[in-house]
Amino acid sequence: MKITKEARRRRIRSQPLPELWQRILEDSVPLYRRLPADDRRELTAHLQILLEEKHFEGAAGLDVTERMRLIVAAQAAVLLLHRPTDFFPKLVSILLYPGEYAVSEDVETDDGVIAHIDESRAGEFWQAGVLVLSWEDVEHDLADRDQNVVLHEFAHQLDAEDGEMNGAPVLTDQGLRDRWAIAMSDAFEGLAVAADHERETLLDPYGAEDPAEFFAVATEAFFLLPIE
Repeated sequence: MKITKEARRRRIRSQPLPELWQRILEDSVPLYRRLPADDRRELTAHLQILLEEKHFEGAAGLDVTERMRLIVAAQAAVLLLHRPTDFFPKLVSILLYPGEYAVSEDVETDDGVIAHIDESRAGEFWQAGVLVLSWEDVEHDLADRDQNVVLHEFAHQLDAEDGEMNGAPVLTDQGLRDRWAIAMSDAFEGLAVAADHERETLLDPYGAEDPAEFFAVATEAFFLLPIE
C-alpha cells in the first residue's frame, strides 16, 4: 500500500526528538530559545520533516555535520510556524560552503548594458532547487542581532512558492493579499527614499534593491528586532 505524503509526514512528526538534537538547539539557536513551549514543539516537528526531505551537501571540502544541519533547518522552520505549509516545495538541496564563495556572472544594468561581475556571496538560491549558504556566515549570524542569512534565503523560498520572486508570499485570503500589497508597496517605497537620501533605517538598505530583497530583509528584522 502506497503511503501518502501527509501520512509519511505525520509519522515523522510523531517521532521523539533525540536528546542530542534538543541540546544542540538549546545551546546553538537563539531563536529556538526565545520560543514558548508550544512553538518549540511545532518547530521541532517541522524540523524533523525538513531534515528528512531536504538533502544537505558540503562544498569546497566542507564536511556537513549533524549540528550544521540542525542549525540551518531549525531557523528555516521558524518561518513555517502557525501557517499552512508544504515545507519549501521548490527546495531540494542545501549546499554549504565553508565561507563566502566567489561568483562570476553577466548581468544587465538598469540602462540595458551587459556587465560582467565577480563577487563574493554568503547565500543565494539556484533555480535547480539548490539553496547555497556560507557556513561561516550562518554561524556568525547566530550571535548577530541585525542579520541572518538563513532567514533571508529561506524568506526568498517563501516568496518563490507561487513561481515568482516579487515580495509576495502565497496568501490564500484575498483580503489579506490586498492589505499585503498596500503595506508592502508603501514600506518598500519608504525604504527606497530613505536609502536614496542615506538616512538611517531599521531595515537593511539592501532591501531597497527590489521587492524580493525587501521581503527578505523585512523577514530578518521581524524575527531579529521584533520590538523595534
